[in-house]
Amino acid sequence: MAVRGPQPVERRLPTEESRDLLALVRELVRREIAPGAAEEEESGRFPRELFATLSGSGLLGLPYPAEYGGGEQPYEVYLQVLEEFAAARLTVGLGISVHTLAAHAVAAYGTEEQRKEFLPAILGGGLLGAYCLSEPASGSDAAALTTRAERDGDGWTLQGTKAWITHAGVADFYTVLARTGGPGARGITAFLVPGDAPGLTAAPPEKKMGMKGSPTGLVHFDGVRIPGTRRIGAEGQGFAVALDALDSGRLGIAACAVGVAQAALDTAHGYALERQQFGRPVADFQGLRFMLADMATQLAAGRALYVTAARRRDEGLPFAQEAAMAKLFCTDAAMRVTTDAVQVLGGYGYTADFPAERYMREAKVLQIVEGTNQIQRMVVARHLLGAEADRG
Repeated sequence: MAVRGPQPVERRLPTEESRDLLALVRELVRREIAPGAAEEEESGRFPRELFATLSGSGLLGLPYPAEYGGGEQPYEVYLQVLEEFAAARLTVGLGISVHTLAAHAVAAYGTEEQRKEFLPAILGGGLLGAYCLSEPASGSDAAALTTRAERDGDGWTLQGTKAWITHAGVADFYTVLARTGGPGARGITAFLVPGDAPGLTAAPPEKKMGMKGSPTGLVHFDGVRIPGTRRIGAEGQGFAVALDALDSGRLGIAACAVGVAQAALDTAHGYALERQQFGRPVADFQGLRFMLADMATQLAAGRALYVTAARRRDEGLPFAQEAAMAKLFCTDAAMRVTTDAVQVLGGYGYTADFPAERYMREAKVLQIVEGTNQIQRMVVARHLLGAEADRG
């Protein structure tokens, strides 16, 4: 019996403009990103010029207001665009997600003057952002961060080190969470720090098992002085700013995970149709068919979960629990789907001649970044059971 070829993923997009946007992104991906993705990842090349192009095309500011240079697209649309980029090259998809995360503090908590001053350049002026929360000794326990910001006349001086920073050393601005008061979450404040500020340096990038083209590393703040106008939000409000940004950022990670899983499924699907064993395509064997069916089901469920959470965000409804669920489910699903894709390809799946092994290595990091999946389970449980359960 003949097996049908890959079918276009059906999207429910709210406007013709958003459908045209997704078509434009697919063409950009097909022409500019996908052809060289494997080679550039293997060589560890960061596509800085591509991000400048994306910024100039309005693709780094999609979910932000048009009055500040954004695309004013619903999160539902932005995330599906993100999925397309991640399917072609996770370095690009995750990079857009991190930039969007870094812009959130100014967009959501900045004064009107700060938005007018900073956002146009951030959203469409060729800049690339990074988000600095984690530290060498405080990853999941972010409220224990020790980087300090001390008052210095009418400005602030920052001292400390941030860890696991995507775009470390190549970012044009850093959204930094630093301690301005006593211990705990209430002593933290958010700042917008220029990438060329004196005293700001980045260590050589970490040597990672995947996403080799995306620089991740330590960022040091050694007496970095910034004006008072670069404090974002109220003093002591930084932890709330950070958590609010992460709720949206987790949806970005979920969309990226679905993109990687889609790429893995497409690879496995194509191989199963072409590979002949015992005189027929391996896609004709029930055991492999069941694997592909499970992979497709995981993928569809993950996409539906992140889109549902995005719609709640777009409607102004609480979505923190749904965002944690989406990040948890989609990244775990991506790990399963990419692992199964390697299995479908057999020995070829274990070689770098096929992209399945790259997808598997990339999927792993998505279970860790922006809150490990163990942290996501804690967030979901807290919403289900209430704060009292944490103290019980």
